[in-house]
Amino acid sequence: MYVVGIVLAVLFLFPIFWSTLTSLKSPAEASAVPPTYLPSVLTFENYVKLNQYGAGIARYIFNSAGVALITVLGTVVLSTLAGYGFSRFRFPASNLLFLMLLAALMIPFQSILTPLFLLMSAVKLQNSLIGLALVYITFQLPFGVFMMRNTFDVVPREIEEAALLDGCSTWQMLTRVMLVLVRPGIITVAVYAFLNSWNEFLAALILMTQEVNFTLPILLTSVRSGYYGAIDWGALQAGITVTILPCIVLFLFLQRYYMQGLMGGAVKG
Repeated sequence: MYVVGIVLAVLFLFPIFWSTLTSLKSPAEASAVPPTYLPSVLTFENYVKLNQYGAGIARYIFNSAGVALITVLGTVVLSTLAGYGFSRFRFPASNLLFLMLLAALMIPFQSILTPLFLLMSAVKLQNSLIGLALVYITFQLPFGVFMMRNTFDVVPREIEEAALLDGCSTWQMLTRVMLVLVRPGIITVAVYAFLNSWNEFLAALILMTQEVNFTLPILLTSVRSGYYGAIDWGALQAGITVTILPCIVLFLFLQRYYMQGLMGGAVKG
């Protein structure tokens, strides 16, 4: 099992290692055919060239980070409140509403891009980072609510009853007691929302038409196209490295809670 695990880890990590290594080569070595496996000298020239595209790499990182943070905040707040409501309160057609919410997972995202584009244009949210974040929140909510409902279902009701006997209101019980107990589920929803919004390409490409509002995935497309059809492989690999670094750091720091949240939301009782 250890051998299989090591082999799989190497297979998954090799593309990341290769992209990082290529980004540190000189532009000539990065585009050489056949490729050179080790750089003759380590250089950050590709990162300098990457910063020369469009409005600069810092602007695109800011756009992606802003959209991702708004998406995470909105998804976590709405998913937690909705998940708690579906788990603890019974109201007419609650199960039907929950199934309708989950049905959104079966709708192909690409199939509604045209009406979505028209809607965002009508409400003046096209070329808006907030508008893009609202789109991401909408498509993250079905998974987030499903995860949080299952996570709340695992928490024994006796804990809530004890909190109510101690004088807690429903809001105080949620914020002071329940949020601590369902923290792994919240972190799972947050990580999932961040990774999807940070790496999402198609909606950002359709809704963002002004270069200053582009996110990192759209920048990679511009680098991939290059000038006069040429591909700057060094700058492209530098952009890939910049894009994947926050995802790796976030997952490594939160993987323990992420796995607990996935396992805790997978079973009930």
